[in-house]
Formats: sequence, C-alpha cells, structure tokens
Amino acid sequence: MPIVITTELSRIHVDAALALLHTTYWAQTLDRDVLARAMAHSLCFGALEGDALVGFARVVTDRATYAYLTDFVVASSSRGRGIGHQMMGAMVAHPDLQKLRRFSLLTSDAMALYEEFGFAKGAGQLTYMERR
Repeated sequence: MPIVITTELSRIHVDAALALLHTTYWAQTLDRDVLARAMAHSLCFGALEGDALVGFARVVTDRATYAYLTDFVVASSSRGRGIGHQMMGAMVAHPDLQKLRRFSLLTSDAMALYEEFGFAKGAGQLTYMERR
C-alpha cells in the first residue's frame, strides 16, 4: 500500500500521533491534551498507510520567517522504507515553508537525513538558549 503524506489534521488522529510519540525517548510522558493543543497550533505532517498513521511530525511556524521541526517520528515497524525521506520532502516543499529566514531543528541521532535536505549545523557565533 502506498504511503500518503498529509497535512490535513482531520486525517492525523491525536491518539495515533500520541502512540507514535510515546515510543520515543523524548515524548514518553507527553499528555494527550498537550499534544492536541500543540497540533492545533502547528503545521502537522502525517504519513498514512491506508488509515494507519506510520509517521508524524510537527512544524511550529509563523509561516513567514521561522519554522521549527519537532516531534518527528516514524513507526519502528515502518522504518527503512523511505518514509522519513518522503516526509522531509513534503516538509521542505510545503508552500507555507518557503522563503523562511530560518528553518531549524534539534537532533541527536538523525543528522544525515536532515543534511540531505539542506540542514546544517548552526552558525558558530549564535548561542542556543532556552527558558524552562
């Protein structure tokens, strides 16, 4: 069955996305209500095989100057089939993500995939900061 990449929230069910995210090391305790709110305010990408969600990602963006890719996961049973590449292709080609000043992400294990789509380590003079 072919993989379909969609941004239609009506086709990306919160519970299916949450189940995928709960398999990751970074979102094992993510709450359903928090994810639902995050999805409502993000550009979400789902990889569907039939009706089954086999990949998920969120892009937090103003759709004009900045985007941040997060919560990118492919089901372990579906890895190695190019689904991550299909999803990245759809993300970088999406009309709302063109001509941005910056499209960023944080990763500890998928640098090669992101580099294939033009991502590179950030400029040395900028300092990553956060407030928790």
